[in-house]
Amino acid sequence: MARETITGSRIRERRVMQGIKQADLARTIGISASYLNLIEHNRRRIGGKLLLAIASALEVEPQSLTEGAEAALLGVLGEAAVAANMPAEDAALAEAFAGRYPGWAAALAISQRRVAALERTVETLGDRMAHDPLLADAMHELLTTAAAVRSTAEILAGDAPLEREWQNRFHANLDADSARLATSAQSLVTYLERGEGPSAAGKSPQEEVEAFLAAQNFHFPLLEEPQTGGEAVEDVLEGGDAALSNAARYILRGVLGQMRDDAAVLPLPVLEGAIAVQGHDPVALARRLHVTPSVMLRRLAVLPALGAGLVVCDRSGTVIFRKSISGFSVPRFDSCCPLWPLFGAFGAVGSVLHERLGQLGRGQIQFDAYATTDLGSAAGYNAPAPARSVMLLVPAPAGDQSRPLRAVGATCRICPHASCSARREPSVMAT
Repeated sequence: MARETITGSRIRERRVMQGIKQADLARTIGISASYLNLIEHNRRRIGGKLLLAIASALEVEPQSLTEGAEAALLGVLGEAAVAANMPAEDAALAEAFAGRYPGWAAALAISQRRVAALERTVETLGDRMAHDPLLADAMHELLTTAAAVRSTAEILAGDAPLEREWQNRFHANLDADSARLATSAQSLVTYLERGEGPSAAGKSPQEEVEAFLAAQNFHFPLLEEPQTGGEAVEDVLEGGDAALSNAARYILRGVLGQMRDDAAVLPLPVLEGAIAVQGHDPVALARRLHVTPSVMLRRLAVLPALGAGLVVCDRSGTVIFRKSISGFSVPRFDSCCPLWPLFGAFGAVGSVLHERLGQLGRGQIQFDAYATTDLGSAAGYNAPAPARSVMLLVPAPAGDQSRPLRAVGATCRICPHASCSARREPSVMAT
C-alpha cells in the first residue's frame, strides 16, 4: 500500500488516541461526518487546506499525517517479517501497520532489534568461548597457577613438620604463584572487557583486516584506477585510521593486491554495464565478460549496491578472508556447516556451485551461495598447486522458492538441529 493512500488511517488513529468523536472533528473543520468517514477509510484523497485544517484540529504537524513511518522503522519491521517467515502479502502491510498503530510498531521494532542483538551476542560468545585461542591460553594459565597455589598451600597446611628453609621456599613459591594468578586474572578480565573497535586489544589479525576493510565498505577508489601499482596498496594502508599489527598489515597487502589485480581485469564501470543487461548471475556475467568465475565472485562482493558477503578459504579449510553479511554468521575460529558450499567447491574444481542457504535459529533468512575453486600455479614438479575456494553470499529474492533450501547452523554449540549426523559437540540449545 502506497504511503499517500493511508493518510486517512493516520488521521483516524490520532483522532481516536485523543478521544475526539468523528462528528466533532468533522464539525470543527467544516465538513460532514460521512465525508470524514470516507477520508478516514482512505476512500478520498486529501490535501491542501483541508489537510491543514485537520492537522490543526488534531494539534499535529501535517507531515506526520502524510509522510508516515520513518524508513528505519519500516526496515526493522521488514526484518521482523522475514525472521517470522511472514507471507509476502502480509509483509507488504508494514507501512499500514506503522501508520495505524505507531506505538505497537515501535515496540515491535525495539523487540526485533533486541532479538537480533542477542542472536549476534550468543553466536559471538559461543564461538569465542569454544575456540578463541587467546582465551584458551588465558584459562589454561589460570587453572595451572591455581593448581600450583593449591598444592603449595596443602603442603604448608599439612601435619608433617617442615624445616625452616623449606618453609621459606614454599612461602616464596606461594607468593610468586599468587602474584602470577592475580596478574593472569586481571589480564583475562581486561581481555573479556576489551572494546570492539578496530584497534581493540586482543583482536586477531583477521579481525583487524575485516574491521579495516569494513570501515571503507570494502571499496577503495585508489585501487580501481587504471594501471595502479604496488604503491597504491601502500597508500591505502597508510591512509587508514586504524592502528594495525604487523600481521594484519601482511594479510592486508595480499587482500588489497588481489583487489587491485581484479579491478585491472574487470573495472567496475564495465561490470555495472554488463549487470544492467545480464543481471547479477555470476556465471552468465563471467561468460559475457570473459573472466574467471572467481574474479567475478570477488568483484560482485565489492559492488556497493549488491550488499553481498564473501568468504575465502584455503585447501586446509582455514577461512583466510571474510566479508560479513547481515543475517549470516561465518565462524571465526573453526569450520562448520555454513561453509559446506565453500568446501564442496574443492571437490568440483572448474565448476561453480549454487545453493540456497538459511541458518537455523536466525529466522531462516535465505541466501544464494555461489562457490568455486581457484587453482594457482605449482611451485615445481610433483608439488601441489595452491588452491583457494571463494564463496559469494547474496540475499535471496523475497518469496523466491525456485531452489531447495539447505538449513545450516551457525556453530554446533548453538545449533538446534539435534539429529545432525555431522554434529561434533553438544548444543546449548538442546532441551
